[in-house]
Amino acid sequence: MAIRRGRGVAAINYPTGMNLGGDPTQALVHSTPTGNFMVTLSSVDLGQGMKQIMAQICAETIGVPTDRVVVDTADTDTGPHCMGTFASRGTHRAGNAVIQAAREARQVMLEVAAEELEVNASDLETDGQGNILVKGAPQKSMSIFDVALSAHFKRGRSISGRGMFLIPRSYPEKETGAMKPSTCYAHACTVAEVEVDDETGEVTVLTVKNVFEIGRALNPKMVEQQLVGGSWMGISHALYETTEPYYPNRDHGGTDFNQYLMPGLGDLAETEIIVLERPSADGPFGAKGPGEMCANPQIPAIANAVFDAVGVRIDALPITPERILRALKAQAAG
Repeated sequence: MAIRRGRGVAAINYPTGMNLGGDPTQALVHSTPTGNFMVTLSSVDLGQGMKQIMAQICAETIGVPTDRVVVDTADTDTGPHCMGTFASRGTHRAGNAVIQAAREARQVMLEVAAEELEVNASDLETDGQGNILVKGAPQKSMSIFDVALSAHFKRGRSISGRGMFLIPRSYPEKETGAMKPSTCYAHACTVAEVEVDDETGEVTVLTVKNVFEIGRALNPKMVEQQLVGGSWMGISHALYETTEPYYPNRDHGGTDFNQYLMPGLGDLAETEIIVLERPSADGPFGAKGPGEMCANPQIPAIANAVFDAVGVRIDALPITPERILRALKAQAAG
């Protein structure tokens, strides 16, 4: 009886969004009378940072500081249509819609500023700090605050825009069933090191090293938090989480989160995250969707590491001590 060490590797790709009726998302952007901007979406922030990223995308497109943008995702009854926050689609689909809406609003803003400055709108640019400048003559400028006031109370213009992102629909080939379910894919690879006690079946995850290719990280710190948290979730799925016993009855199953097994801080492995940026051709500023993918590759990597350690293949989750011991017993008997 001994503690045996193993290493496992797994690589995956993961589609961004889906292919159902074009997977559409709409966005609305408008300016307040004081030059702040409101983004209206029906895409929901589940805690993954949707509002922050949409604010960044809008601000970058219009040319204002991020703190001048407010994102409203409050009401799917009155907001523009969205297929939903799932399938790792939020940043990609909603982000593209926000860019379209923000470009339209920016164009109206520049047209109003052009009237005030008596130049062509094509001769204007923003400085990212809340001002509109004449190209080549920055001393001739106007604040976006004043442009918004002029639009609302003098020019009778609505600084607003509409955006909708829709992917080309892919239909299955009749002969083969082949189709293109997504326009871009994120990728990941995980190497996990474990120790397995071949007497008790207990698995200890020592290290998890992850490489994620996610297009472009629009907010690197939020991406890091998402990927580290996802890696821990992957460990949890691999070794702990289950609704069993579920069939034929739930008499002895957990009834709340006090009885639902998850790893504690002492059970989490040393985790390393490396982000590769390969911008997507159709992503907002090159972004893809890292959302769900971040918890996937750890599961097969840990399963492979267990196999490398003790020579038994566990093909059901979670990989519990009981399953490992049963497999070892069957191996010895065979």
